[in-house]
Amino acid sequence: MPLLLRRLVKFLLWAMAASAVWVLVLRWVPPPGSALMVERKIESWLDGKPIDLQRSWRPWKELPDNLKVAVIAAEDQKFAEHWGFDVAAIQKAMAHNERGGSLRGASTLSQQVAKNLFLWSGRSWLRKGFETWFTALIELLWPKQRILEVYLNSVEWDDGVFGAEAAAKHHFGIGAPYLSTAQASLLAAVLPNPREWSAGHPGAYVSRRAGWIRQQMRQLGGSDYLSRLSGGRPAWLSALGN
Repeated sequence: MPLLLRRLVKFLLWAMAASAVWVLVLRWVPPPGSALMVERKIESWLDGKPIDLQRSWRPWKELPDNLKVAVIAAEDQKFAEHWGFDVAAIQKAMAHNERGGSLRGASTLSQQVAKNLFLWSGRSWLRKGFETWFTALIELLWPKQRILEVYLNSVEWDDGVFGAEAAAKHHFGIGAPYLSTAQASLLAAVLPNPREWSAGHPGAYVSRRAGWIRQQMRQLGGSDYLSRLSGGRPAWLSALGN
């Protein structure tokens, strides 16, 4: 094997090992920030309108059940079952995109955590490859509760507003633990486009979508759905133990 190729392989192996250790550490340590937060800060500097990022970490027990279920109902109803990728949804999205029109995504909550936490925005095969790798690591090393906890503390809910605590204060003037079901559903409703839609001042479409989300929450079983998320073990390990 040529020397250059050996060095490249060695570098890739070290990079894979380092990323795995990094993800494993974040199973217990709250991420200090995310790649998306850095991206938004740089964007604001380049636009000449610097923004102050808003984010306060809330642990799992302090995040309200209604927001957890609302986000699952809106973004990833198979969250408890899949291992990071919703194959059926991906196939439907690919078929839709091949027919033309607006692009449709099929990212699970796990994929969104991988993208927002570790990667840059945009569409490319390179970024998709990295997203697949980090999604696999997250599903392998984190329990479902941790994935959802990190998601709710990292997702963007307006320009520079990240996480449930900052979003609750920004849109409703209250802490995340005090969100009502209606407020939680409004926050979940704007997630496809949080920089254009407002949970605090919803338009007709967002209000209708929030109503649909509340209906889906009831069909999922409300807070009882959360019992399907294994407490301290990754999904694959729980499956092996059943």
